[in-house]
Amino acid sequence: MLHGSLNFLPVTTVFSVIILASIYFLYAKANNELAPQEDQGIIITSATAAPDATLQQRLLYSSEVYKKFITHPENDHVFQLDMPGQSIAGMVLKPWAERALTADKLQPIVQEELNQISGVRVAAFQPPPLPGSNGLPVQFVIGSTGSFEELNTVAGQFMQAAQKSGMFMFMDNDLKYDQPQAQLEIDRDKAALLGLTMEDVGSSLASMLGGGYVNYFSLSGRSYKVMPQVQQGFRLNTEQLKDYYLRSGNGDMIPLSTIAHITTKVVPQSLNHFQQLNAATVSGVPFPGVTLGDAVASLQQLAKTMLPPGYTVDYAGQSRQLVKESSSFAATFGFALIIIYLALAAQFESFKDPLIILVSVPMSIAGALIFIALGIGNATLNIYTEVGLVTLMGLISKHGILIVEFANNKQQEGLSKRAAIESAASIRLRPILMTTAAMVLGVLPLIFASGAGAVSRFNMGLVIATGIAIGTLFTLFVVPAVYLLFGHEFNSAKTE
Repeated sequence: MLHGSLNFLPVTTVFSVIILASIYFLYAKANNELAPQEDQGIIITSATAAPDATLQQRLLYSSEVYKKFITHPENDHVFQLDMPGQSIAGMVLKPWAERALTADKLQPIVQEELNQISGVRVAAFQPPPLPGSNGLPVQFVIGSTGSFEELNTVAGQFMQAAQKSGMFMFMDNDLKYDQPQAQLEIDRDKAALLGLTMEDVGSSLASMLGGGYVNYFSLSGRSYKVMPQVQQGFRLNTEQLKDYYLRSGNGDMIPLSTIAHITTKVVPQSLNHFQQLNAATVSGVPFPGVTLGDAVASLQQLAKTMLPPGYTVDYAGQSRQLVKESSSFAATFGFALIIIYLALAAQFESFKDPLIILVSVPMSIAGALIFIALGIGNATLNIYTEVGLVTLMGLISKHGILIVEFANNKQQEGLSKRAAIESAASIRLRPILMTTAAMVLGVLPLIFASGAGAVSRFNMGLVIATGIAIGTLFTLFVVPAVYLLFGHEFNSAKTE
């Protein structure tokens, strides 16, 4: 078969060019993510209630979340934590052998149930597959030097458009103008007529509302702090402030409403900055089957069409890790190629032979990317498959080394270039096939793995097995053809 293919070098050359060109399209079509989501046996929820919700109200919401959790047979136990402004809960799942649904399948079901709880927004997500990040998987930061009011409008419109994409089961924005703020405005003239100073008013309100420590008292041999404050029933809303009484200059008790009135307005809960810019972070949880790379790419495309001039985008959490790792992979791959090329150049004392050998590398890369682009077993481009691709470079280069080295030796023995490459490929066929078979069989346990970390091992094993198997098939025909076209002619007197 090799002898016949070498009779039609243009056909083999065109075939090689097609394979090389296909790498770009296969890479572009492949789903991209930081790391595949592993079933870690837990689903975490983060609930955000109204900014003025009391602890009692948030406890009611937490109770509803708990009721949703315990209805699932996959649930083993539940933990909950309520803190100012946020409530966190987790449903710890039973061992894999004792449940029918995985965490990936259970997550959208739980999210749909939590969406039915009125008065609170709850996001269900899984812990990140890699350490170093926190929060929701997608964190898209919109920055601007403009005012926060303009940024709030732009971020709100952007989030609405992102929700319509159908890629996210939950989205939120950390820039929220929904915090009610009450301001007590005192009529200083009336206060002065009644013999009250601002210090009198301030100290009276502080003693009734401040809850500051003033003393200790002893009870049953133990000391307790004294913190004066009006009873909770008299400080449930701002209107009750008007009924607080102050002592005037002549000793009479007057209500606060005599000298003051209350105005309310809406302010942001927090004003965040990112990279020294006014920023709003749009966070989201993609639907199962939507990779982190696809979700971030959709937001990037949306930002190009929606964001006004002067607005920038950045990333946080897992999204930032993904963007940084994706950009560094090309550099890592390039450095690996350079190192291999220099090592081969030193070994062969030639700058041409290493190029012939490295032709086998893109052949194997294309073989691996075919299965990733097709999504076999939900395979994606991630940190594990990228490690597999770099590993594949060293493995597949050995095939070209065996063929080229023997071909050079055969030429020095007196054979023509074509006879030398055919003889070398024939002699080294068995070692090449043995190396390929040993490597493929060696990574089969990764492909058929189960249990903890099985998804990550599958991705790496699939890349190495398919890449070296298909790459070997291409190498056996393409490397001899390239050698025949560009290889050194050690014995030009010989004819073919």
